[in-house]
This record gives sequence, structure tokens and C-alpha cells, in this order.
Amino acid sequence: MNALAAAGRNASVRTGRAAFRRRRRLRAGLLQLASIGVGLGLGLIVPEIRRGPLLPSRQVAELLLATGFGVLGAATVIFSVLFLVVQWAATTFTPRLTLFRDAPIVWRTFAFVVGLTVFCATAALTVAGRDEVSVIVPAGAGVLLLLLLALLRGLLLQAVAAIQLAPVLRSISERGRHNLDVLCAGAPEGTGPVGAGGPAGAGGTGDPGDPNCPAGTDRLRSTVGWPGAGAVLQRVDTGRLADAARAANAVVVLRVSPGTALRYGTTVAEVYDGELPDSAVLRGLETGVERVFDQDPGLAFRLLADIALRALSPAVNDPATAVQALDAVEDLLSRPVPARGGPREIADRAGTVRVLVPLPGWEDFLRTALDDVIPAARNSPMVLMRLRTLLEDLRGTGQGRPDGPLTRRRAWVDEELDTGFPRLRDALAEEHEDGPEYPDGR
Repeated sequence: MNALAAAGRNASVRTGRAAFRRRRRLRAGLLQLASIGVGLGLGLIVPEIRRGPLLPSRQVAELLLATGFGVLGAATVIFSVLFLVVQWAATTFTPRLTLFRDAPIVWRTFAFVVGLTVFCATAALTVAGRDEVSVIVPAGAGVLLLLLLALLRGLLLQAVAAIQLAPVLRSISERGRHNLDVLCAGAPEGTGPVGAGGPAGAGGTGDPGDPNCPAGTDRLRSTVGWPGAGAVLQRVDTGRLADAARAANAVVVLRVSPGTALRYGTTVAEVYDGELPDSAVLRGLETGVERVFDQDPGLAFRLLADIALRALSPAVNDPATAVQALDAVEDLLSRPVPARGGPREIADRAGTVRVLVPLPGWEDFLRTALDDVIPAARNSPMVLMRLRTLLEDLRGTGQGRPDGPLTRRRAWVDEELDTGFPRLRDALAEEHEDGPEYPDGR
């Protein structure tokens, strides 16, 4: 048993494979295929029901065909709303905001439209050769049509919310809080960041002549580089990686975390102990063209900073929107997150640590959220004052974080105030000396 296995068994905070397990989401295409199958099955089964009053089949078939082809117009509504909302969000907030596009109700509603159309067409063809058909058939189509109207109502309400600032900020904050809670709950204690010299906190190096070799392991066996075109790491399937590493008696140390841009030749992982093919490691990485929320706690800070920067641009010049975005930033930064990033240990079924995933820390989030906004706010006293208050409030939260990053940024904000608004800075100094003392130091 290697030292990493012992550390994994004795860790005070155990992180299992479920922490980073890929969410099993039904893809839009598969959902539409399933809806077609259900619609086809119901269209063949429901006309066989003989209970209840009977109606002339010809009129029922005409009604079903008219309903089915008329429902196709709802697909036009769905895609029109989708296009307008995505375009609005990209131009008003940030092009990286894809909340409405990825909302389940959009693709579920479209799949329901497809399924209802298939049901109506199939049922119409089934009853075409009969004299009479049960009233259950048109009644069922009517019930499905009412369900579609309910889905369209929910879709439109969500579309309206997706183009308003407050609901957008709330949605981003909710996803950010969830990711930060997961990060805080699973962060290993007593470990430092995963750097170039092997996983920190693993007990030193196994070979004095090889700083890249973790304690208790043999020399570095292989380095896995990204072999494809540019992409973004979206998710890490740690279950698959742990199983592959266990089969090879190896330890996989990832050098990239979800949200990282991958370029050809980028080092994505190092393999210690056993021999593990590069393809086995790459199969555990899910990539795409953009960042997603699933395992990326830094995405919420990126989106909020983008919204603030767009609001502070000369073309928009809306400092109040930037202040609202900073309100959401402060809420996220106030949550108990480790100051510096560290590795997350993923164990196999036997409890042996097989995968280490680097995680960002609070200082990384602070840098993403504020370092671009501060210089962009040099012409807005409202935003500079909100930044100043934000930094003072964060200093009062404690939680064992170093004051250095906050103090440096507070001095940066004060410098911008001194340069652009000296009278305001003097007034603040006088209020601090002569006015009442506030608990947060304002």
C-alpha cells in the first residue's frame, strides 16, 4: 500500500467519487427520440380502446391531423423565443451566459411538441379505416394539448426572466453557491495546491532526485498531453478514472481542473506507479467549446464580472447594474471556501486514492471577480465606493483568510478614488474621522 492510499484512508474529510461524478442528463436528441417512440406507441394503443361513447372515425381523424400539424407551429414559437433570448443575453449581459439555452424546459417542450405531433398523426392513420372510434382518442389529444399549453406558459415565463437583470443574477448566484458548497464540503484539510512538483500534502517526494514524484510512489511513469484541437474541460469523470487507475495500480494526478482551456500539447495529467495508457485518462475528461456550471465553481464569478464590465463600458455606462453584480459577488465571496486551492482525493472502491483533481481557492475567485472590474470602474464613483465597501465587509468575515489580498485591492481602489475623485476621497476621510464609528470600518 502506498503513502497516498494511507493518506486517503486517514483523511479527516473523505471525498468519494460521487463528488465529481458526471450528472446523467438526458440529451436533447435522445429525449426527442424517446418522445417520438412514446407518441408512436400511444397512437397505436389508444385507438384500440373501445370504452365510452363512440364517434365517427372520419371526423376524429380530421381533428387529429389538424391538431397534430397545427401543434408544429409551437416549434416555431420555441425556436423564436430561444433565438431572441440568447441574442439578448449575449448583447446585454455576456456571450458566456447560456442559462436559458440550456434550460431543460426548452428542450422538453420541443420534445413534447414532437411527441404530440407523432401521436396525432399515428392515431389518425390508425382510425382511418374504421367506422367509429372511442371518444377517449380525441379526449386524450385534448389533454395532451392542454399539457403543451402549460409547458409553453412556463417556457415564456422563464424567457421573460432570462432577459431581466435580477433573475439572471439570482440564477448565477444560486449555481455559484451550490458549487462553492460542494467545494467547501469536499476540500481536503491540510493540503496545499497541486503544483508542478506532485500533489501537495502527500508527504514529500518519493525520490530526492525527482521532485515530480509523490511520496510512496515510484517515478513518474508518463505525462498525458492534450492531443486534439482547442477545447474547454467541462467535466471530469472521476469514477472512470479511478477504475482505470485501479486496474493499472496507478495514481492519476490531473494538472487541469474543469473550466480550463486546453490547447494542443497542454499537460492534462501525470501518471505515477503503474502504466496507464493516455487514452484511458483522456476518456475520463469531457470537453466542449465553452464552460459549464457542473464542476466549475469559478464560472459564476466570471459571469458576474462580465456583467459588471459590460455595464461599465462606455457604450453602456450603467454603474447601477455593476453595483448589483458586485452585490452578488460579495455574497459568493463571503461563503466559507479555502483560501488557496488544493487537490481533491478520489478513492477507488477499496479506499485507495487513485485520482487527484486540482481545485481553485478563494483567492482565485477574488482575482477573477475584482481584478478586471477595479480598473474599469475608475470613472464611476458609485462602483468604486461599492468595491471599497465590499472589500471592507470581506475583511470582517474572518474565516481564517489572509488580509493581504483584500488590503492590496483596497489600496488599489483608494488609489483610483484619489486619482479620479479627490474631493470624494477627502469627504470620506473626514466622515471617518468625525462621523460615527461603524462596525465594518466605513
